[in-house]
Amino acid sequence: MLTPSRDAMDLATLMFVSYRAMDERVQRAMREAGYDVTVAQSRLAQRIADEGSRLTELADRAQVTKQTASLLVAALEREGLVDRVPDPSDGRARLIRMSARGREAATQAMHVVIAVEQEWTEHLGPELAGQLREGLMKLREITDPYA
Repeated sequence: MLTPSRDAMDLATLMFVSYRAMDERVQRAMREAGYDVTVAQSRLAQRIADEGSRLTELADRAQVTKQTASLLVAALEREGLVDRVPDPSDGRARLIRMSARGREAATQAMHVVIAVEQEWTEHLGPELAGQLREGLMKLREITDPYA
């Protein structure tokens, strides 16, 4: 059994520290490239399906209220990163889809993510980096309802 010490961080906090470091790098790069997007908007945008998503699906996946998701989508729409289009399966519903500008932004963000992951792999070494990825994928099986 693990006993916490004053100098030790729990596993979730360690994962969060690394996540925030990645998040900050991506956000900085996006601002420098001219994309005015908040962390909350980015997190919602990451959950938009390739074929588009309904607002209620996005709210559920992002674990926010429908009202919050609506505000975030409206901000992304003003920035030109998403479009609302009719849902082909239900004429009354609308889908939120990434616009061409949104896809460009997502591609740019992915380049930053790949670069940071390469830095981490160089720091950890390929074996430990692979074990970390394997362990996190295994944890995802029990923690992510969308996995």
